[in-house]
Amino acid sequence: MKVVVDLKLCEGNQRCMEAAPEVFDVREDDKAHLLMERPPESLREKVKLAMRMCPRQAITLED
Repeated sequence: MKVVVDLKLCEGNQRCMEAAPEVFDVREDDKAHLLMERPPESLREKVKLAMRMCPRQAITLED
């Protein structure tokens, strides 16, 4: 699985970080950055939660 963040949509709400801190980090530029682009399968549910929680729908998942 591959996680993608659309930085044009991201507003840095940090909801993704709340859901999956192992995968996302919101930095000083108020954008979500990936700590791992291809997280292990064990984190799939957390990434899916982050996708649902994102108010701007800036996170997508590719298999």
